[in-house]
Amino acid sequence: MTLSRFRTLLFTTLLCGAHGVYAETSQSDFVFIGGHAVTDYLSFASRPDIEGVQVVYPWKQLEPRKGVYDFSKIEEDLKTLTALDKKLFVQLQDRFFLPTAKNVPDYLMQDPEYEGGLVRQYDNAGEGKPVGQGWVAKQWNPAVRERFQQLIAELAHQFDGRIYGLNLPESAIDVSDETEAGFNCDLYFEAQLETARFAREAFKQSHVVQYVNFWPCEWADDHGYMSQTFETASDIGFGLGGPDIIPFKKAQMKNSYGFFNEYREKLPLVAMAVQKPTMTYTNPQTGAPFSEDDFRHFADDHLGVDIIFWDTSAPWLNQ
Repeated sequence: MTLSRFRTLLFTTLLCGAHGVYAETSQSDFVFIGGHAVTDYLSFASRPDIEGVQVVYPWKQLEPRKGVYDFSKIEEDLKTLTALDKKLFVQLQDRFFLPTAKNVPDYLMQDPEYEGGLVRQYDNAGEGKPVGQGWVAKQWNPAVRERFQQLIAELAHQFDGRIYGLNLPESAIDVSDETEAGFNCDLYFEAQLETARFAREAFKQSHVVQYVNFWPCEWADDHGYMSQTFETASDIGFGLGGPDIIPFKKAQMKNSYGFFNEYREKLPLVAMAVQKPTMTYTNPQTGAPFSEDDFRHFADDHLGVDIIFWDTSAPWLNQ
């Protein structure tokens, strides 16, 4: 056990009586701060029971013009966390959940070879919340995918071994107009898996995690997408995770959760999030929102989670 992990477990044990922490957890705790600067969240990042910070970096921010890269924000966040002896997990974002958010480089939307670069997608933001509209990059277009993979290669060149990990965004998308978008479920699945393989090859030292919750067109592995994802991750050695830990949620149990349970000893890393929408779900046994202990028990006992990315609104972080 590392000194950092021992310190975390000791601190957690001391606090468990105060806020009900599941003291036997083997997980590492990171905080999720979206696309904000780490310096704005020092009160969370500097806690002795927090091992690191997960930050979202949109594609456009990192490649403002074609072939021109700006990694200054990652450098700033990494410098701040290194001074605190904390870790940085980079979430590279090519999909966005607001109708005004088209955060890919302009050339993708302007040059004909990229076919607009983006397509509308829809997202359910939590229990009882209305479906929202956003955008997703056309990764099934080979030209778009090549540019995204080039960005990953540039990131690996500068940050491999310096950041703790890179995670690719969730597999679930809901594209409404498949004909206009040129969307094909098989092509999308193959494109996402190709990019995960590429990232694993590019990053020799830092962790690589593909978020996987649902695959379009698939339910209960009826296309073999989910089983192939987990088998490939196990064989090649990249981690898997997801944007939501929702204990025994039926939809997830029919899709990724069963595979997380099956592969819990076969994956190099499992990293999953408890984000703000996640905390809107209700425990059917108690009728109350899921507690910290609920999340931790399910993450540990069923999913085999190594890292939890906690939204800073989590009640236990604010007590």
